[in-house]
Amino acid sequence: MCGIVGVIGVRPAAPLLLDGLRRLEYRGYDSAGIATLVNGHIERRRAEGKLGNLATALDRAPLPGVTGIGHTRWATHGAPTENNAHPHGTARVSIVHNGIIENHAELRAELEGAGQEFSTETDTETVAQLVDFHLRQGMGPVEAAGAALRRLEGAYALAMIFAGHPELIVGAQNGAPFAVGFGDEEMFVGSDGLALAPLTRRIAYLRDGDWTVVDRHGARFFDAAGNEVEREVKLTRLTGAAIGKGNFRHFMEKELHEHPAVIGDTLRRMVNPSTRAVALPELPFDLAQVSRITISACGSAFYAGMVGRWWFEAMARIPAEGDVASELRYRTPPLARGGLGLLVSQSGETADTLAALRYMKGQGQHILSVLNVAESSMARDSDAVLETVAGPEIGVASTKAFTAQLAVLACLALATGRARGAISAEQEAAMTAALLEVPGRAAEVLERDETIQRIAAMVAEARDVLYLGRGNCFPIAMEGALKLKEISYIHAEGYAAGEMKHGPIALIDASVPVIAIVPSGPLFEKTASNLQEAAARGGRVIVLSDEAGAARLRGIAAETIVLPAVDPFVAPILYAIPVQLLAYHVAVLKGTDVDQPRNLAKSVTVE
Repeated sequence: MCGIVGVIGVRPAAPLLLDGLRRLEYRGYDSAGIATLVNGHIERRRAEGKLGNLATALDRAPLPGVTGIGHTRWATHGAPTENNAHPHGTARVSIVHNGIIENHAELRAELEGAGQEFSTETDTETVAQLVDFHLRQGMGPVEAAGAALRRLEGAYALAMIFAGHPELIVGAQNGAPFAVGFGDEEMFVGSDGLALAPLTRRIAYLRDGDWTVVDRHGARFFDAAGNEVEREVKLTRLTGAAIGKGNFRHFMEKELHEHPAVIGDTLRRMVNPSTRAVALPELPFDLAQVSRITISACGSAFYAGMVGRWWFEAMARIPAEGDVASELRYRTPPLARGGLGLLVSQSGETADTLAALRYMKGQGQHILSVLNVAESSMARDSDAVLETVAGPEIGVASTKAFTAQLAVLACLALATGRARGAISAEQEAAMTAALLEVPGRAAEVLERDETIQRIAAMVAEARDVLYLGRGNCFPIAMEGALKLKEISYIHAEGYAAGEMKHGPIALIDASVPVIAIVPSGPLFEKTASNLQEAAARGGRVIVLSDEAGAARLRGIAAETIVLPAVDPFVAPILYAIPVQLLAYHVAVLKGTDVDQPRNLAKSVTVE
């Protein structure tokens, strides 16, 4: 989940590397560093903490050179100190790395026995020392890199530069993404196409086990067996447009206010407004013949998948199950051939979700992924992709990508229901019309911002918060709790409202806010009964409901956020927005780092 960027060119490398790292900072912000070749020698600048600290270090001591590598780190092995910051290396080689080298301990012991002197706690330095060892034995840089790569176990993306070789970068991929960008008389590498977008639109992606030898004029690609192979150079759809906050204080705030546009843009890809029918891209399998859907994802994407599960069963009458990817990949459930594996991910690079995808593919499942990055590893491994149209999401806590995922899953559920004959054309048209209303209703939710900000002051004082929901809004309760935990560091739990009396009710007293997602609909009365139980025990009930629901809960609620009335089918999409807004305002009041919360990174590309 670290970020890598590299350049061989004719322009000063350090400014290009720093700009690329700014685009990758969502991948890690514990420390950062850059190494360049200066008169044939490797020089480094590194800094603990945010990327701004590295920029300051470069201002104090500029780094010349036209060939270099850079890295922004999310710590796995070794504390987030300057000494453990990448690039790592020796006088002969410098390396940046994303991933985990699983056999680093035995390699380190072997190399120390051979006289290699280590200076950090990281697994990455083991790779550098292994390459250096082979260089000391007289191997050339490419030969030494290849020999080292054959010894590595684990998931990694790597980029290396070598003293005395100003037009050479060696890169490698195994379980973590790596891209090569083609320019005019200059070449680029990176862990994310977003970092390379300002530099070139011509990008080739490595496959697992690949490694590449890059010089100023192009790149050669090799597979794990060392055979030279071709890798297609594609024109990326990512742009070099600046990623900024505009007039907002945080990226998260900006992205929250993009909900209406993102939902609308995503629906326009999926719905024919004139016929009021879902129009998915052509799929390489028949939805009518799918016997079962297995959904897997991580974090907020998993909660989106759980709303999707409810929709598939309710609207399409198809059995659906879901499991977090980190469990499914090891639970190894038996899956009947011909089922559908449905994966959800913003980045398309999440290591556990990618592993779940590959497991399901091995079980003979059709693979359909809901992704925000169409050029990601998951996209390349899927039979088909349904894209969210959220644009780059820089805030670590997912916001607009989540509602875009819900919009896609709602459309997929309707299309599946139609294919299976579970809903009529009239029902589909009615539910599609409800979907098309959501962008406008989402804009109305954002107008409640002052009310949500006022209620946030009460939540910010709490040590524990309980979120309740039922049916397709139960996962929204879990999403609200996750957001609060992620960015405000307040302990919160999301529960099915009917489960409250099976344990969580013991937690409730006057100090515990109970946040209820309770739109009008068939489950309203049941949820209202649960809230009455919470209020009777002194719980401070905060209700999110429409005007009719708010009126009926007036005697129970300590605070109410009144939302636009919508069809219960689309309520999860709309109600996700205020729970995210509430978490945002609580975090601002508590003074936490909203965009880059402690210990978290945006794209978790290691297990």
